[in-house]
Amino acid sequence: MNHPYHSNSAWKNRIEDFMANPWVQNFLVFLILLNAVILGLETDAEIMNSIGPQLLFLDHAILWIFIAEIVVLITARGMGYFKDPWCVFDFIVVGIALIPASGSLSVLRALRVLRVLRLINKVESMRKVVGGLLSALPGLGSVFGLIMIIFYVAAVIATNLFQHDFPHWFGDLGASAFTLFQIMTLEGWSQELARPIMEVFPYAWIFFVIFILIATFIVFNLFIAVIVDSITADKEQERKDHAQFNAIEHELRTVHRELSELRQLLEKKTDQSPPLP
Repeated sequence: MNHPYHSNSAWKNRIEDFMANPWVQNFLVFLILLNAVILGLETDAEIMNSIGPQLLFLDHAILWIFIAEIVVLITARGMGYFKDPWCVFDFIVVGIALIPASGSLSVLRALRVLRVLRLINKVESMRKVVGGLLSALPGLGSVFGLIMIIFYVAAVIATNLFQHDFPHWFGDLGASAFTLFQIMTLEGWSQELARPIMEVFPYAWIFFVIFILIATFIVFNLFIAVIVDSITADKEQERKDHAQFNAIEHELRTVHRELSELRQLLEKKTDQSPPLP
């Protein structure tokens, strides 16, 4: 007689296998992309006037499919569903669409587009990249602290140098920091900022060039280096885990083969041994 626990595990495993089927996953990816297109079309007033009801119907139909997916997975996994951070993310993103977007909550209507981010969970390569970014956060924190120190020192220097002649840009520490951020992005820093200041302070270019070299090129490359190093480390760890799994699998096959040979040898000796009197 089959134990009830085994029967429960069997149908749960069948649900997991069905949801992990490539055809099902590809269909969900297609729905996510289609939903992204629909949400984009809904921002056009002319399109909404012509086919608005049809787009809303498709949007709601896709949403209910997403809800059904989550319900099925929770049924199979129970509370274990919420132990997966990606599943929690999907649950929150889909749940936002169920909150009535009226009154003070009307801003939630704009957050429906977050459903497109579910694509990250469905595409393995994207999931690895995001995982690498998340694992790089401790290192990025150190880089962020470094750039805050650089900004603070540069803002104090710029305020002391240019405060009286250019109060709009360097009137206080906050204004100086914001102006330096614009310079760091290299957005109009030469014509709009540096050259007008150089008409009053001819050697101001030294400050701006040094700041750009440190803040833009060196620190920005540090950000990239930390992220690339984290992704590389994750790939190396994945390669080691895969190699370890293959080694264990090979060892199990070897043990299985030796046990089979030993069993055959015992059976052969048993057949050759004389019967007991």
